[in-house]
Formats: sequence, structure tokens, C-alpha cells
Amino acid sequence: MSSEWAQWLPEVIHICEGAGRHILDVYRQDFSVEHKGDDSPLTQADLRAHRHIAAALAAAWPNIPVLSEEGAVLPFETRRQWSRYWLVDPLDGTREFVKRNGEFTVNVALIVDGAPVLGVVHAPVLAETYAAARGAGATRIREGASAPIQTRPPPARPTVLASRSHRDARTQAWLDALPPHEVMSRGSSLKFCLIAAGEADLYPRLGPTSEWDTAAAQCVVEEAGGAVLSLAERTPLRYNQNESLINPEFLVTGQP
Repeated sequence: MSSEWAQWLPEVIHICEGAGRHILDVYRQDFSVEHKGDDSPLTQADLRAHRHIAAALAAAWPNIPVLSEEGAVLPFETRRQWSRYWLVDPLDGTREFVKRNGEFTVNVALIVDGAPVLGVVHAPVLAETYAAARGAGATRIREGASAPIQTRPPPARPTVLASRSHRDARTQAWLDALPPHEVMSRGSSLKFCLIAAGEADLYPRLGPTSEWDTAAAQCVVEEAGGAVLSLAERTPLRYNQNESLINPEFLVTGQP
């Protein structure tokens, strides 16, 4: 089964890169910012990327439903029937997009029986892509060249990642309680990817996130040798388990 998911990766990468081009078209010009009901920002880049990804996935795999941040969220009574589905954040890190710092990503994951078995995280401005499929390892693609990535053993002074836009007093207190460490700030799913690539070691997320924020990058981290664990139960994050699409607080670690 793992070889099947790996065979799907080139097409999913192609779809994510196409979404990235739509995002960059908006990024390079003046754009307006709206706000959704939860006060999170929304731009034409989010919507154009969503439409591109949803249409492309439906064309390639017409029998697999798509759940996207910018699409219709179906009730759990419907979603619970899905044994597999695509979970999409067409623009993860819209706040970073609005700030024009380049630290945003396109996230696409395939969920099977509650777990991510394929994940692609594409960073359009950085021109790099992280991809993984269960049993096939994780890779980083830069300038058309793909290289395997893996997490690193914890150094004497580990690097702990913090959100660029969402660090609060509680997270800072958690960081302050750690042994000596370095702190690095990044936006979006790039925090997961740096751990997967062996360039950082730990990322605590004590605030709310949605399932589409984490699924693709979780697959990358797991295939690189790390883990994305519920902070309370220390078990891997699971998906589509109930009506809510909000994750529990979690910890990304390079050495589970």
C-alpha cells in the first residue's frame, strides 16, 4: 500500500506547485484582505489556490472527497463515512502572506482511517517543497533536485521553534521552563518541515489549530523519523474523529 501512496506524490506535488503559482500572482501585486468569522484573514490567493487544488484533485481522483479550509465543511455525520479523503489548506500562513515575509505554504494531505499517509508542503516564495508518503520516507525538493531528509539526534542545546504570529504568554512560559535552548521563529507548516529536515528539534503548539494546518506536515515529520503528538496524551494526532476540526494542543519532536 505504501508504494501506491508514493506513486501519487508526483501528481500532488504538481498540483501544489500550480497552486503556488496562483498565490504568487496575487502576492506580487496589491491585494485586499477580508476577515472570516474567526477574524482570520482571507485573500484572493487563498481562494484561487483552493479552486485550483479542489478541481485538480477531483479530476485526478474523482472518488476521493476533498475537505479544504476554504471549501464547504460538511457535518461529521457525512464525514464519518469517509475511509479516505484529501485534507487541504490552500494557503497556510495567510498572516505571513499579508506581511509579505514569504513564510507561508500550500498543504495537501491524504487521510486514510484517521491518519495522514501522504503529505505535501509547498513554499512558493522559498521555491521548496517537502513531500512524504507512508513507508517511502520524506524528501525536500529545491531547484528541481530532490533529496531525502531526516530528523537529527537532539543536540546539547536544541533549537525550539515558535510561531511567528501566534506566540502567547503561556507558550513563552513553557519555553522558559525548558533547559538551555535556542529559539527560532517561523510561520506556517515550515516549523514542522525544519524539524523533519534536521534543522530544529522541538515545536510546542499550545493554542488552537485546525486539522488542515497540520496533516500534510505531520506526514512529512513522521516519515523523517519524528512525531506530532497530543500534548496531553502523547499520542499521534488523529483526523476526522468528531464534529470539531480543531486539533488538541500538540508537540512536534524530531526524536519521539
